[in-house]
Amino acid sequence: MTTDRWRRAREARTLMEAHEALGALLPPRDAAPAVWREFYQRSAGVYAMVAEIDRGHHHEALYWAGRERKKAEVLGQR
Repeated sequence: MTTDRWRRAREARTLMEAHEALGALLPPRDAAPAVWREFYQRSAGVYAMVAEIDRGHHHEALYWAGRERKKAEVLGQR
């Protein structure tokens, strides 16, 4: 049986739930850049989704989505 590690993040309905779920998914510090890039891409998607659901934190969640997206882009340029 495989476990979907990202399920909790995808089901987040508040910014706090997203932060908690994504914090549990952080790769090890010494993970390959490709692993970090995938993490940042996926977390950007989670934050963008939460921005549309948790309207009280809409702008903050959009900030986090953009931040994660930029980190993924930087890693993609290496």
